[in-house]
Amino acid sequence: MISYTIWSEAGGVGKTTLSVNLAAAHARRGQTVLVIDMDPQNGGLTHHFGVEDHRDDPEIDNLVRHMIERPKGDFADLIVEAEENLDLVPGHNMLESLERNLTRAAQMEEDMHDANYRWPKEKQLRRVLTDADIPASYDVLIIDPPATVGQHIYNSIYATSNLLIPAELSAKGSQSVDGLRDVVTNIEATLGDIEVGVLGVVPNKVANTNVQREYREKLDDQNLPIAPISIRERGSMLGDAWDSQVSIFELAENDEYRDLRDYEKETLEKLDRLAAFITEQFEQPEVTA
Repeated sequence: MISYTIWSEAGGVGKTTLSVNLAAAHARRGQTVLVIDMDPQNGGLTHHFGVEDHRDDPEIDNLVRHMIERPKGDFADLIVEAEENLDLVPGHNMLESLERNLTRAAQMEEDMHDANYRWPKEKQLRRVLTDADIPASYDVLIIDPPATVGQHIYNSIYATSNLLIPAELSAKGSQSVDGLRDVVTNIEATLGDIEVGVLGVVPNKVANTNVQREYREKLDDQNLPIAPISIRERGSMLGDAWDSQVSIFELAENDEYRDLRDYEKETLEKLDRLAAFITEQFEQPEVTA
């Protein structure tokens, strides 16, 4: 299974927008996709797909309940269809207290064992997905966590083992460029027993300016793979897709929405190329006798 977390330590770099539209790009390539909203903030991935009706219901089953081994039903019942070939595990307000709930669950589990036992908080999402046989059920798994480092990030990265990092090449987005390699190394050290693969850093909101060229040079110095595409600022198109709660691909295909301009269609092509690039990194070379 192709699995990766889309994450940047800097906020406002287009992480959720990239998650939505890259998931749609995979789906349009005929791949079955599961996207997980791990961001506790309202108005993110779950809102974009228009499935946030039960986000604030304290009684409903949700992902956090499964991660702390207190589910109210099957994991499969959490999954909703967002688009053709594209399913979503919606976010829930209980994600706001994920760290506290995991700490409490760890304490309860460890109290029932000897002093050397440790309940691994950062491995619970992976356990849930494995128990639900998600790796065999989908071609692609994409997780969208918040920017702040903590158990949302640790669980997301441990579950996928791979990162795709959007980076805004501007003074505002400098945090998403500076020290990227150190951030990845620190996450690996915290998780301990996995190597984090960086599929690529995606230059986002690109414009041909001297400032952006300066930050592109900084990005090249990070010793991380750079994705073969960069995405220019497309505020109008992305805003229309957000308001309509659809991906930009559905915006382009559905007569109910406006026609895309030629330069906007270039973004669709780039996202398709990025989905193909990611897929190629997971393909195993054929072994000849």
